[in-house]
Amino acid sequence: MSEFTHFNQQGRAKMVDITEKNDTARTAKAKTSIQVTKDVYDKINNYEMGKGDVLSVAQVAGIMAAKQTSQVIPMCHPIPIKGVDIEFQWDIKDNEYILLITTTVKTKGSTGVEMEALTAASITALTVYDMCKAVDKGMIIGPTFLVEKTGGKSGNFYRN
Repeated sequence: MSEFTHFNQQGRAKMVDITEKNDTARTAKAKTSIQVTKDVYDKINNYEMGKGDVLSVAQVAGIMAAKQTSQVIPMCHPIPIKGVDIEFQWDIKDNEYILLITTTVKTKGSTGVEMEALTAASITALTVYDMCKAVDKGMIIGPTFLVEKTGGKSGNFYRN
């Protein structure tokens, strides 16, 4: 069971001990998307959604989520987030309206920020859904994935 770092000697869940790990600069970038209808797209871009400025609220929600990741993912360490950025880009083709969401999270510490970036991406998309569901409940979220991570003992990761 030594390859499973989140299990103790009894085979039960544990939080990994990171006290001996060196502090390094660490970054993680994640992506997700949400497919919406033309009506939802128009309302978002014309600031006509009843709950307010969808992208601004979703951006703040994503930032808040990154900072609270250890509160909702049981084995995540609470870490000092040094920066969170969330970017939006529309991909429109063949009458499909897809909002691309990219999150970047940074820290300097002894564990990475992959879960924080993924959580920020997920909550950003879920907030868009929440703010637009009165207009369309058929929106599709995902896929959600890690694009890259830098720093730490395991080195860098870049999705091809």
